[in-house]
Amino acid sequence: MSGATERMAERRAKLRVGVIFGGRSGEHEISLISARSVMGAMNPERYEIVPIGITQDGRWVMGESALALLNGGQADRERPAALLADPSRQALLELAPAGERECVLQSLPLDVVFPVLHGPYGEDGTIQGLLELANLPYVGAGVLASAVAMDKAVAKAVFRAHGLPVAPYLVVKRRAWEADPAGMAAEIERVIGYDCFVKPACLGSSVGITKAHHRAELEKALRVAAAYDRKIIVEKAVPAREIEVSVLGNDDPIASVPGEIVPCREFYDYRAKYVEGRSELLIPAPLSDALAERIRELAVRAYTAIDCAGMARVDFLLDRETIEPYVNEVNTIPGFTSISMYPKLWEASGISYTELIDRLIDLALERHADKNRSLTRYAPELEE
Repeated sequence: MSGATERMAERRAKLRVGVIFGGRSGEHEISLISARSVMGAMNPERYEIVPIGITQDGRWVMGESALALLNGGQADRERPAALLADPSRQALLELAPAGERECVLQSLPLDVVFPVLHGPYGEDGTIQGLLELANLPYVGAGVLASAVAMDKAVAKAVFRAHGLPVAPYLVVKRRAWEADPAGMAAEIERVIGYDCFVKPACLGSSVGITKAHHRAELEKALRVAAAYDRKIIVEKAVPAREIEVSVLGNDDPIASVPGEIVPCREFYDYRAKYVEGRSELLIPAPLSDALAERIRELAVRAYTAIDCAGMARVDFLLDRETIEPYVNEVNTIPGFTSISMYPKLWEASGISYTELIDRLIDLALERHADKNRSLTRYAPELEE
């Protein structure tokens, strides 16, 4: 147990962990599945779990309301909650029900927060910013890494700057496409060509992603992606195997064995991931020792390039013809069910699901303690 963990335990017999789930994104339901799995695997002798739900319209709820949301129901307004950007509180506040005079019914101090939020308003640095303002330890990447990883266009630019291999791509703004659809399609054909993938730049879980083989499909794909985001990324379709690596740690991250996804559809889209359920996971991936080690090394480099912390799953495209691996994206809050690739890769690497949760919480406390070592005022005496 880390020193930070021990100090927390002195104040309370168990660490009080706020698990935040739901959220305002197209991945709301996936978050609920991940959160149920995480909370079910947390050691009850070590942790006191505080479920914190965020509805699809952004309302925060706790207690019975949060559990109703977690179990797929509609969260009522009986137990609304809030987390203030006030470092003196470090607590979840229960508010009076809607319609009553506004007041705080109780203040519930939290030791650490475990965000299990996928997509916008949860994985993009926004919730992390609130937790930083509240000076609460939290699991996973900080504001910068979360924001960069969520924006595929920015992430690819960072990877390129660090000498990491990425597939050819082009960034398209929604307004530019709406102003000249034919001209933009022609530019994509000239620079990228077919086949190509069209994606919302700032969304996860393959939502809004389409593979285009010709102009008609490209135009439809751009309409779909533009419905989700103001920024669209178009990538050259590499004839690839899909390889994933789990990374764990703060300043000295480690990588799991690689795994491979064999999608039941043409590519690993939302339906292949969550609806049809027929995609195959190969753990470990059938790779040579040298190639597996190279991909693991690239995963750690991609992780550190964006200054990630805690955890991430790094996804690769492995060209079947050239056997060249390309960094595709970094997921800072990957799917976390017991059958999701992130925990399964660690299980294959010798870290159980429950131990993985323990390590992530310890890493959160370690990172928070290190951050709080930094001065927040000007100290001229240090320069004398």
